[in-house]
Amino acid sequence: MKVLVVGSGGREHALVWKIVQSPKIDKVYCAPGNGGISAIAECVPIKAMDIDGVINFSKEKEIDMVVVAPDDPLAAGMVDALENAGIRAFGPNKAAATIEGSKAFAKNLMKKYNIPTANYEVFENSADAIRYLQNQQYPLVVKADGLALGKGVIIAQNFSEAKEAVESIMEDKVFGEAGNKVVIEEFLVGPEVSMLAFTDGKSIKTMVSSQDHKRALDNDQGLNTGGMGTFSPSRIYTEEIDSYCMEKIYKPTIEAMEKEGRKFKGVLYFGLIITKDGPKVLEYNARFGDPETQVVLPRLNTDIIDIFDAIIDERLDEVEISWNDNACVCVIMASGGYPKEYKTGYEISGLADAERDANVVVFHAGTKREDGKYYTAGGRVLGVTAMESNLDEAINKAYEGVGKIQFQDMHYRKDIGIK
Repeated sequence: MKVLVVGSGGREHALVWKIVQSPKIDKVYCAPGNGGISAIAECVPIKAMDIDGVINFSKEKEIDMVVVAPDDPLAAGMVDALENAGIRAFGPNKAAATIEGSKAFAKNLMKKYNIPTANYEVFENSADAIRYLQNQQYPLVVKADGLALGKGVIIAQNFSEAKEAVESIMEDKVFGEAGNKVVIEEFLVGPEVSMLAFTDGKSIKTMVSSQDHKRALDNDQGLNTGGMGTFSPSRIYTEEIDSYCMEKIYKPTIEAMEKEGRKFKGVLYFGLIITKDGPKVLEYNARFGDPETQVVLPRLNTDIIDIFDAIIDERLDEVEISWNDNACVCVIMASGGYPKEYKTGYEISGLADAERDANVVVFHAGTKREDGKYYTAGGRVLGVTAMESNLDEAINKAYEGVGKIQFQDMHYRKDIGIK
């Protein structure tokens, strides 16, 4: 088989890394890819949002499957376009990807089908939203409706902060068109868990649990980021919680999407919060999470191509999916200043030293490769990932790997996996 993976981050590196392990694979391409991906697959200079470019390349190279990984091309309908061109594609179509593309749609879906989530209101103009904020209890959460690279969520501690958040999203358009609507919802208290699931629109099979660290600084301080590290399994996600979520959240979501005429085929991400009243949904993503993918896929025993094929053909119930019992930890090494302004182009050293240990793999998120050397090319640069028999050993191993890598102004959290 020849496979094309669309995307350029750490998630895509982890996907390519897993795909090339399949005995069914002859060749893997990645569009546009990154420095690390270029070492194991052929990167092609096609942007992730270039739907026509992806279709033309797939026809030219006779690609057998296109794996669309990022949120933007999914929301733009890349899977629909590929299928219409007669090309097998993995990922939800545009109608199904709306579950991530519009937070208002997702919240309304949960309300309609009694899926547990935070109380909320949706607003289409800032004046109404600010008027509503005057009589609310704080803290509360202000969210841009559309896709905002994981950064469109603001926790406001008081009216002043909430008003500023609404104005920046809706009037200043700091997240562009994603801020045409805002969702304002109650602030829920409890630990968060990420659960990814394979689904063909009929059956659903969850992956192993993981937990993400969103804040830029230790002890969950600083700005929200796309994720500064993650670990699997979660320390708090029990079999009892899993059974509850399967009956009250996972299955009902798939059934709800089917009833709405938006059959979801691909990977559905459930961002959960475990409150004193039980698990509730914070958000849905219509694809593999980043950096959750980097700790989940190393634990997957089953050939990922077999799973993707079964989902495309709507026969997921026929595939046995197995996972290893190890623990996995990923520490993100970022450019200094991320998620705000940062500089790139710095040479990275020590990668080979870090990966000398067979239990360590470094997934590249924002790198480029020139003349055999690697340079920083993004906010999140690397995901140093280690797998061991338990979490504490995996944490130590990941940080040993981090300690061998150097680049100017590098920044990482020192407490990944500890919470």
